[in-house]
Amino acid sequence: MTIPVVLAGARGHGAWHLRNIRRLAGDGLVRLAGICELDPLTAAELDGFGAAEDAPEDAPEQSADFAGLLERTGARIAVVCTPIPTHRELAEAAAARGVHLLLEKPPAPSYGEYQRLQQAAAEADIACQIGFQSLGSHAIPAIRGLIAGGAIGEVRGLGAAGAWARDEAYYRRAPWAGRRRLDDGRDVVDGVLTNPLAHALATALAVDGSTGYGDMASIEPELFRANDIEADDTSCVRVTTTAGRQITVAATLCAERPDEPYVMVHGSTGRITFWYKQDRVLVQRADAPPEDTVYGRTDLLENLVQHLTRGAGLLVPAAATAAFMRCLEAVRTAPDPRPLPRTAWRTVPGEAAPRRVVRGIDGLVAAAAETLSLYSELGADWARSEEAAAR
Repeated sequence: MTIPVVLAGARGHGAWHLRNIRRLAGDGLVRLAGICELDPLTAAELDGFGAAEDAPEDAPEQSADFAGLLERTGARIAVVCTPIPTHRELAEAAAARGVHLLLEKPPAPSYGEYQRLQQAAAEADIACQIGFQSLGSHAIPAIRGLIAGGAIGEVRGLGAAGAWARDEAYYRRAPWAGRRRLDDGRDVVDGVLTNPLAHALATALAVDGSTGYGDMASIEPELFRANDIEADDTSCVRVTTTAGRQITVAATLCAERPDEPYVMVHGSTGRITFWYKQDRVLVQRADAPPEDTVYGRTDLLENLVQHLTRGAGLLVPAAATAAFMRCLEAVRTAPDPRPLPRTAWRTVPGEAAPRRVVRGIDGLVAAAAETLSLYSELGADWARSEEAAAR
Protein backbone atom coordinates (compact mmCIF):
# COMPACT_ATOMS: atom_id res chain seq x y z
CA MET A 1 0.00 0.00 0.00
CA THR A 2 1.36 3.42 -0.97
CA ILE A 3 0.58 6.09 1.64
CA PRO A 4 -0.17 9.65 0.45
CA VAL A 5 1.89 12.17 2.42
CA VAL A 6 1.72 15.95 2.78
CA LEU A 7 4.88 17.76 3.86
CA ALA A 8 4.47 21.06 5.73
CA GLY A 9 7.76 22.91 5.60
CA ALA A 10 9.97 21.67 2.77
CA ARG A 11 12.91 24.05 3.05
CA GLY A 12 15.62 24.36 5.68
CA HIS A 13 15.51 21.18 7.74
CA GLY A 14 12.36 20.31 5.79
CA ALA A 15 14.58 19.64 2.77
CA TRP A 16 15.88 16.59 4.65
CA HIS A 17 12.31 15.31 4.97
CA LEU A 18 11.77 15.98 1.27
CA ARG A 19 14.79 13.81 0.42
CA ASN A 20 13.62 11.11 2.80
CA ILE A 21 10.15 11.08 1.27
CA ARG A 22 11.77 10.80 -2.16
CA ARG A 23 13.71 7.74 -0.91
CA LEU A 24 10.62 6.07 0.54
CA ALA A 25 8.62 6.91 -2.59
CA GLY A 26 11.28 5.10 -4.59
CA ASP A 27 10.64 2.06 -2.40
CA GLY A 28 6.92 2.27 -3.10
CA LEU A 29 5.97 3.05 0.51
CA VAL A 30 4.72 6.63 0.18
CA ARG A 31 3.59 9.15 -2.41
CA LEU A 32 4.18 12.87 -1.97
CA ALA A 33 0.66 14.20 -2.44
CA GLY A 34 1.18 17.78 -1.34
CA ILE A 35 3.57 20.41 -0.04
CA CYS A 36 2.56 23.23 2.26
CA GLU A 37 4.88 26.23 1.83
CA LEU A 38 4.31 29.96 1.71
CA ASP A 39 6.36 30.08 -1.51
CA PRO A 40 5.92 27.09 -3.86
CA LEU A 41 8.94 24.91 -4.49
CA THR A 42 10.67 25.21 -7.84
CA ALA A 43 10.91 22.44 -10.40
CA ALA A 44 14.54 21.92 -9.38
CA GLU A 45 13.56 21.48 -5.74
CA LEU A 46 10.87 19.01 -6.80
CA ASP A 47 13.23 16.90 -8.89
CA GLY A 48 12.08 13.29 -8.69
CA PHE A 49 8.47 14.12 -7.82
CA GLY A 50 6.91 14.39 -11.26
CA ALA A 51 7.65 18.08 -11.62
CA ALA A 52 9.30 17.63 -14.98
CA GLU A 53 7.58 19.05 -18.03
CA ASP A 54 6.77 15.57 -19.36
CA ALA A 55 4.78 14.59 -16.23
CA PRO A 56 3.30 17.70 -14.59
CA GLU A 57 0.15 15.77 -13.60
CA ASP A 58 2.24 13.69 -11.16
CA ALA A 59 3.61 16.71 -9.32
CA PRO A 60 2.44 17.16 -5.74
CA GLU A 61 -0.12 19.88 -5.11
CA GLN A 62 1.34 22.98 -3.50
CA SER A 63 -0.57 25.34 -1.25
CA ALA A 64 -0.14 27.53 1.83
CA ASP A 65 -3.50 26.22 3.07
CA PHE A 66 -2.50 23.20 5.17
CA ALA A 67 -6.01 22.09 6.14
CA GLY A 68 -7.32 22.43 2.59
CA LEU A 69 -4.31 20.58 1.23
CA LEU A 70 -4.94 17.64 3.55
CA GLU A 71 -8.58 17.45 2.46
CA ARG A 72 -7.96 17.77 -1.28
CA THR A 73 -5.10 15.27 -1.42
CA GLY A 74 -6.60 12.61 0.84
CA ALA A 75 -3.36 12.50 2.78
CA ARG A 76 -2.98 9.80 5.44
CA ILE A 77 0.24 11.20 6.90
CA ALA A 78 1.37 14.77 7.45
CA VAL A 79 5.03 15.50 8.10
CA VAL A 80 5.20 18.80 9.96
CA CYS A 81 8.53 20.63 9.89
CA THR A 82 7.47 24.21 10.50
CA PRO A 83 8.39 26.87 13.10
CA ILE A 84 7.97 25.66 16.69
CA PRO A 85 5.06 27.99 17.56
CA THR A 86 2.97 26.47 14.73
CA HIS A 87 3.32 22.81 15.74
CA ARG A 88 0.26 22.48 17.95
CA GLU A 89 -2.07 24.33 15.56
CA LEU A 90 -1.01 22.23 12.56
CA ALA A 91 -1.15 19.02 14.60
CA GLU A 92 -4.71 19.83 15.63
CA ALA A 93 -5.63 20.56 12.00
CA ALA A 94 -4.29 17.15 10.95
CA ALA A 95 -6.00 15.38 13.84
CA ALA A 96 -9.34 17.00 12.97
CA ARG A 97 -9.08 15.36 9.54
CA GLY A 98 -7.91 11.96 10.77
CA VAL A 99 -4.41 12.43 9.35
CA HIS A 100 -1.54 10.74 11.16
CA LEU A 101 1.52 12.79 12.12
CA LEU A 102 5.27 12.89 12.04
CA LEU A 103 5.84 16.06 14.04
CA GLU A 104 9.29 17.63 14.25
CA LYS A 105 10.91 18.17 17.63
CA PRO A 106 10.29 19.84 19.93
CA PRO A 107 6.63 18.84 19.65
CA ALA A 108 5.44 22.07 21.26
CA PRO A 109 6.88 25.21 22.90
CA SER A 110 5.22 24.53 26.27
CA TYR A 111 3.92 21.59 28.27
CA GLY A 112 0.40 22.96 28.05
CA GLU A 113 0.45 22.99 24.24
CA TYR A 114 2.01 19.52 24.25
CA GLN A 115 -0.93 18.27 26.33
CA ARG A 116 -3.37 19.89 23.90
CA LEU A 117 -1.86 18.19 20.86
CA GLN A 118 -1.77 14.86 22.70
CA GLN A 119 -5.44 15.22 23.55
CA ALA A 120 -6.30 16.10 19.95
CA ALA A 121 -4.43 13.04 18.67
CA ALA A 122 -6.07 10.75 21.22
CA GLU A 123 -9.59 12.02 20.48
CA ALA A 124 -9.05 11.59 16.73
CA ASP A 125 -7.38 8.19 17.26
CA ILE A 126 -4.40 9.12 15.09
CA ALA A 127 -0.76 8.16 15.48
CA CYS A 128 1.57 11.01 16.42
CA GLN A 129 5.27 10.28 16.06
CA ILE A 130 7.74 12.90 17.29
CA GLY A 131 10.80 13.51 15.10
CA PHE A 132 13.62 12.62 17.48
CA GLN A 133 15.46 10.67 14.80
CA SER A 134 18.14 9.45 17.21
CA LEU A 135 15.49 7.46 19.09
CA GLY A 136 15.18 5.23 16.05
CA SER A 137 18.74 4.03 16.61
CA HIS A 138 19.11 0.31 17.29
CA ALA A 139 21.90 1.29 19.68
CA ILE A 140 19.42 2.43 22.35
CA PRO A 141 17.85 -0.98 23.05
CA ALA A 142 21.33 -2.51 22.77
CA ILE A 143 22.69 -0.13 25.43
CA ARG A 144 19.73 -0.76 27.68
CA GLY A 145 20.35 -4.48 27.30
CA LEU A 146 24.00 -4.03 28.28
CA ILE A 147 22.97 -2.04 31.33
CA ALA A 148 20.35 -4.60 32.38
CA GLY A 149 22.91 -7.36 31.96
CA GLY A 150 25.37 -5.65 34.31
CA ALA A 151 27.97 -4.98 31.62
CA ILE A 152 29.24 -1.87 33.42
CA GLY A 153 28.07 -2.69 36.93
CA GLU A 154 25.74 -0.36 38.80
CA VAL A 155 24.83 2.74 36.81
CA ARG A 156 25.91 5.87 38.66
CA GLY A 157 24.48 8.41 36.24
CA LEU A 158 24.41 9.64 32.66
CA GLY A 159 26.06 12.62 31.04
CA ALA A 160 25.55 14.11 27.60
CA ALA A 161 27.70 16.61 25.75
CA GLY A 162 27.00 18.65 22.65
CA ALA A 163 29.55 21.15 21.33
CA TRP A 164 28.33 22.72 18.10
CA ALA A 165 28.95 26.02 16.34
CA ARG A 166 26.42 28.39 14.79
CA ASP A 167 27.30 31.75 13.29
CA GLU A 168 25.39 34.98 13.85
CA ALA A 169 23.50 34.50 10.56
CA TYR A 170 21.91 31.37 12.06
CA TYR A 171 19.89 33.62 14.34
CA ARG A 172 18.77 35.81 11.46
CA ARG A 173 17.40 32.97 9.33
CA ALA A 174 13.85 33.30 10.66
CA PRO A 175 11.87 35.72 12.88
CA TRP A 176 11.54 33.04 15.60
CA ALA A 177 15.20 31.96 15.64
CA GLY A 178 16.90 32.46 18.99
CA ARG A 179 13.67 33.69 20.60
CA ARG A 180 12.06 32.63 23.86
CA ARG A 181 8.75 34.13 22.89
CA LEU A 182 7.34 36.17 20.01
CA ASP A 183 6.18 39.76 20.26
CA ASP A 184 2.58 38.56 20.48
CA GLY A 185 3.43 36.52 23.56
CA ARG A 186 3.54 33.08 21.92
CA ASP A 187 6.25 30.81 23.28
CA VAL A 188 9.14 29.65 21.10
CA VAL A 189 11.87 28.39 23.48
CA ASP A 190 14.45 28.10 20.69
CA GLY A 191 17.36 27.36 23.01
CA VAL A 192 20.27 24.99 22.58
CA LEU A 193 18.84 22.33 24.93
CA THR A 194 15.34 22.44 23.50
CA ASN A 195 15.96 22.68 19.75
CA PRO A 196 19.41 22.35 18.09
CA LEU A 197 20.75 19.86 20.66
CA ALA A 198 17.42 18.61 21.96
CA HIS A 199 18.44 15.14 20.79
CA ALA A 200 21.18 15.04 23.44
CA LEU A 201 18.63 15.51 26.19
CA ALA A 202 15.96 13.24 24.67
CA THR A 203 18.49 10.49 23.94
CA ALA A 204 19.94 10.55 27.45
CA LEU A 205 16.43 10.26 28.92
CA ALA A 206 15.59 7.40 26.54
CA VAL A 207 18.78 5.46 27.31
CA ASP A 208 17.99 5.75 31.01
CA GLY A 209 14.39 4.74 30.44
CA SER A 210 13.18 7.93 32.10
CA THR A 211 10.74 9.20 29.49
CA GLY A 212 7.55 9.75 31.50
CA TYR A 213 6.40 12.91 33.26
CA GLY A 214 6.53 11.15 36.62
CA ASP A 215 10.12 9.97 36.12
CA MET A 216 11.48 13.41 37.08
CA ALA A 217 12.16 14.27 40.74
CA SER A 218 13.97 17.57 40.06
CA ILE A 219 15.27 19.62 37.13
CA GLU A 220 18.11 22.16 37.47
CA PRO A 221 18.69 24.28 34.34
CA GLU A 222 21.51 26.79 33.91
CA LEU A 223 20.95 29.03 30.88
CA PHE A 224 23.48 31.40 29.32
CA ARG A 225 23.98 33.21 26.04
CA ALA A 226 26.99 34.63 24.27
CA ASN A 227 25.03 35.75 21.21
CA ASP A 228 22.74 38.77 21.12
CA ILE A 229 19.56 36.69 21.33
CA GLU A 230 16.76 36.00 23.80
CA ALA A 231 17.24 32.26 24.15
CA ASP A 232 20.17 30.27 25.48
CA ASP A 233 23.10 29.14 23.34
CA THR A 234 25.32 27.73 26.12
CA SER A 235 23.46 25.80 28.79
CA CYS A 236 23.25 22.73 30.95
CA VAL A 237 20.58 20.90 32.88
CA ARG A 238 20.73 18.24 35.58
CA VAL A 239 17.78 15.94 36.04
CA THR A 240 17.41 13.77 39.13
CA THR A 241 15.05 10.92 38.39
CA THR A 242 12.58 9.40 40.80
CA ALA A 243 14.88 6.37 40.85
CA GLY A 244 17.60 8.65 42.27
CA ARG A 245 19.78 8.73 39.17
CA GLN A 246 21.35 11.93 37.85
CA ILE A 247 21.36 12.88 34.17
CA THR A 248 23.41 15.94 33.23
CA VAL A 249 23.28 17.41 29.72
CA ALA A 250 25.66 20.20 28.67
CA ALA A 251 25.41 21.93 25.32
CA THR A 252 26.68 24.92 23.41
CA LEU A 253 26.43 26.48 19.96
CA CYS A 254 29.62 28.46 20.66
CA ALA A 255 32.19 25.65 20.54
CA GLU A 256 35.84 26.31 19.83
CA ARG A 257 36.15 23.03 17.88
CA PRO A 258 32.73 21.56 17.04
CA ASP A 259 32.47 17.83 17.58
CA GLU A 260 29.99 14.95 17.55
CA PRO A 261 27.52 15.00 20.46
CA TYR A 262 27.34 11.96 22.71
CA VAL A 263 25.66 10.35 25.71
CA MET A 264 27.82 8.67 28.35
CA VAL A 265 26.58 6.06 30.83
CA HIS A 266 28.76 5.86 33.96
CA GLY A 267 28.88 2.51 35.71
CA SER A 268 30.72 1.17 38.74
CA THR A 269 32.90 -1.09 36.55
CA GLY A 270 32.96 0.74 33.21
CA ARG A 271 31.15 3.12 30.92
CA ILE A 272 29.29 3.26 27.64
CA THR A 273 29.64 6.17 25.20
CA PHE A 274 27.01 6.62 22.51
CA TRP A 275 27.65 9.02 19.61
CA TYR A 276 24.00 9.15 18.67
CA LYS A 277 24.29 10.85 15.26
CA GLN A 278 26.65 8.09 14.18
CA ASP A 279 24.82 5.21 15.95
CA ARG A 280 28.22 4.33 17.39
CA VAL A 281 28.68 2.73 20.82
CA LEU A 282 31.94 2.29 22.73
CA VAL A 283 31.89 -0.02 25.76
CA GLN A 284 34.87 0.35 28.12
CA ARG A 285 35.34 -2.03 31.04
CA ALA A 286 38.18 -2.59 33.45
CA ASP A 287 38.29 -6.35 32.81
CA ALA A 288 37.84 -6.41 29.02
CA PRO A 289 39.14 -4.73 25.86
CA PRO A 290 37.05 -1.84 24.45
CA GLU A 291 34.15 -2.81 22.19
CA ASP A 292 33.27 -0.35 19.41
CA THR A 293 30.06 -1.09 17.48
CA VAL A 294 28.05 0.80 14.88
CA TYR A 295 24.34 -0.04 14.89
CA GLY A 296 21.58 0.41 12.36
CA ARG A 297 18.69 2.84 12.57
CA THR A 298 14.99 2.74 11.71
CA ASP A 299 13.68 5.83 9.95
CA LEU A 300 10.77 7.37 11.86
CA LEU A 301 8.59 8.04 8.80
CA GLU A 302 9.14 4.50 7.59
CA ASN A 303 8.26 3.27 11.10
CA LEU A 304 5.04 5.32 11.00
CA VAL A 305 4.15 3.77 7.63
CA GLN A 306 4.81 0.29 9.02
CA HIS A 307 2.66 1.17 12.03
CA LEU A 308 -0.26 2.04 9.76
CA THR A 309 0.14 -0.87 7.34
CA ARG A 310 1.51 -3.67 9.51
CA GLY A 311 0.80 -2.70 13.10
CA ALA A 312 4.41 -2.03 14.06
CA GLY A 313 4.85 -0.19 17.35
CA LEU A 314 5.70 3.51 17.13
CA LEU A 315 9.28 4.24 18.12
CA VAL A 316 8.64 7.79 19.39
CA PRO A 317 4.97 8.25 20.24
CA ALA A 318 4.15 11.64 21.71
CA ALA A 319 3.69 10.11 25.17
CA ALA A 320 7.34 8.98 25.12
CA THR A 321 8.50 12.62 25.06
CA ALA A 322 6.75 13.69 28.27
CA ALA A 323 9.98 13.83 30.31
CA PHE A 324 11.70 15.85 27.59
CA MET A 325 8.76 18.24 27.51
CA ARG A 326 8.87 18.60 31.29
CA CYS A 327 12.53 19.64 30.94
CA LEU A 328 11.55 22.06 28.17
CA GLU A 329 8.94 23.53 30.49
CA ALA A 330 11.61 24.00 33.17
CA VAL A 331 13.70 25.89 30.62
CA ARG A 332 10.68 27.91 29.46
CA THR A 333 9.75 29.03 32.97
CA ALA A 334 13.32 29.61 34.18
CA PRO A 335 14.69 33.17 34.41
CA ASP A 336 15.87 34.52 31.07
CA PRO A 337 19.35 33.30 30.08
CA ARG A 338 22.18 35.36 31.55
CA PRO A 339 24.36 37.14 28.97
CA LEU A 340 27.99 36.15 29.24
CA PRO A 341 30.46 38.96 29.95
CA ARG A 342 32.40 40.21 26.94
CA THR A 343 35.58 38.69 28.39
CA ALA A 344 34.04 35.21 28.25
CA TRP A 345 33.75 35.01 24.48
CA ARG A 346 35.48 36.08 21.29
CA THR A 347 34.39 36.57 17.70
CA VAL A 348 35.88 34.56 14.86
CA PRO A 349 35.31 35.37 11.18
CA GLY A 350 33.16 33.14 9.03
CA GLU A 351 32.23 32.77 5.39
CA ALA A 352 28.59 33.82 5.82
CA ALA A 353 28.87 35.69 9.12
CA PRO A 354 31.13 35.84 12.16
CA ARG A 355 30.44 33.55 15.07
CA ARG A 356 30.95 33.83 18.80
CA VAL A 357 33.09 31.33 20.66
CA VAL A 358 32.98 30.88 24.43
CA ARG A 359 36.48 30.49 25.81
CA GLY A 360 37.08 27.04 27.26
CA ILE A 361 33.53 25.83 26.62
CA ASP A 362 34.57 22.60 24.89
CA GLY A 363 36.32 21.44 28.04
CA LEU A 364 33.43 22.52 30.26
CA VAL A 365 30.88 20.63 28.17
CA ALA A 366 33.00 17.46 28.32
CA ALA A 367 33.64 17.89 32.05
CA ALA A 368 29.94 18.27 32.77
CA ALA A 369 29.18 14.99 30.98
CA GLU A 370 32.11 13.30 32.73
CA THR A 371 31.36 14.46 36.27
CA LEU A 372 27.58 15.09 36.04
CA SER A 373 28.27 18.63 37.25
CA LEU A 374 26.68 21.92 36.25
CA TYR A 375 28.73 24.76 34.78
CA SER A 376 28.45 26.66 38.07
CA GLU A 377 30.15 23.73 39.81
CA LEU A 378 33.04 23.50 37.34
CA GLY A 379 34.81 26.78 38.12
CA ALA A 380 33.68 29.01 35.25
CA ASP A 381 33.51 32.56 36.60
CA TRP A 382 30.63 33.49 34.29
CA ALA A 383 28.55 30.55 35.54
CA ARG A 384 28.62 31.51 39.20
CA SER A 385 25.36 32.76 40.64
CA GLU A 386 24.79 36.48 40.47
CA GLU A 387 24.97 36.59 44.25
CA ALA A 388 28.30 34.79 44.33
CA ALA A 389 29.68 36.95 41.51
CA ALA A 390 28.77 40.10 43.45
CA ARG A 391 30.67 38.97 46.54
